[in-house]
Amino acid sequence: MRVGCPKEIKNNENRVGLTPAGARAFSGAGHEVLVEAGAGLGSGFTDAEYAATGAKLVPTAAEVFAQAEMVIKVKEPQKGEIAMLRKDQILFTYLHLAPDPEQTQGLLKSGVTGIAYETITDAQGKLPLLTPMSEVAGRMAVQIGAQYLQKTNGGRGMLLGGIPGVLPAHVVVLGGGVVGVNALKMAVGLGARVTVLDRSLPTLRYLDDIFGNRIETLWSSDAHVEEVLPSADLVIGAVLVPGAAAPKLIKRGMLKLMKQGSVIVDVAVDQGGCVETTHATTHADPIYFVDGVLHYGVANMPGAVPRTSTIGLTNATLPYALKLANMGWKMALASDKGFLEGLNVHAGQLTCKPVAEEQKLAFVDPLTLV
Repeated sequence: MRVGCPKEIKNNENRVGLTPAGARAFSGAGHEVLVEAGAGLGSGFTDAEYAATGAKLVPTAAEVFAQAEMVIKVKEPQKGEIAMLRKDQILFTYLHLAPDPEQTQGLLKSGVTGIAYETITDAQGKLPLLTPMSEVAGRMAVQIGAQYLQKTNGGRGMLLGGIPGVLPAHVVVLGGGVVGVNALKMAVGLGARVTVLDRSLPTLRYLDDIFGNRIETLWSSDAHVEEVLPSADLVIGAVLVPGAAAPKLIKRGMLKLMKQGSVIVDVAVDQGGCVETTHATTHADPIYFVDGVLHYGVANMPGAVPRTSTIGLTNATLPYALKLANMGWKMALASDKGFLEGLNVHAGQLTCKPVAEEQKLAFVDPLTLV
């Protein structure tokens, strides 16, 4: 198979869909690899490193899209990229379609076979291709929140861990999944007071076993969210419903309960955000204020640490990508029920039920296509 990797073009997105090690694995398996010149520079990978693996460097993204049978990316295709997709092509990347009807319609119109990293599951029902970026985003959320709590950056002027004689900041984490756990590790490590809310009692028991009295656990409800917001200095949105839009746990009216200069980092922004006042921002213009509360809504947070993120992502995606190249998409997906759940669109048909329900579109069961 001819596999293509274009340069990412989303604002300040420095990750790349394939490392040189990944390109070498494809070449070693007998596949042809096309890499857009300069695609890996943001992550610290030179064109020479790709060329040494046997990959062919091409000057433009248009040539990658025109020649590749499978396109491997990181972020959802932008408008100009969607226009280059075609019916006989596989697109393997993050899609996050639920809050993005425009992208959904573009992919359906293109006829491409779109397989989304974030909806593939493993034997335990977990999300193996979302996990590494959730780990990065969860850890970054605390770093970023600590930065924006500084008065010079618009926050309350608090040190996350406090000092002897001065109380630490209160970090509230909404969601105890991969993002939440990694946020907890960082917040606890920096000495903050930490509260986590989740709707799963087994999850809360697990977190209590791990962190003990270093964190407080609360079952997630409107009443409990309202109870913790007045003392919260930093709120991290870490909610995920696979493939679907995130539920709004903090409503607009709840912001009046929060202190002026408190900070919200909504990691769920890729799926529409779990805070009603969240909207997607960019690394170039990351924050805005609503009712005196600082909001950070960058939708590609791991793009700020591309070296770590790209290597971590390729570690997870490469076995699946090789399977697609070696077997073809039909056989690869038919052989693995969890892999099949990654199929979001095919030949103008929407095959991800949560997206279909969110956007009120017709749904085609992917089992009927393999």
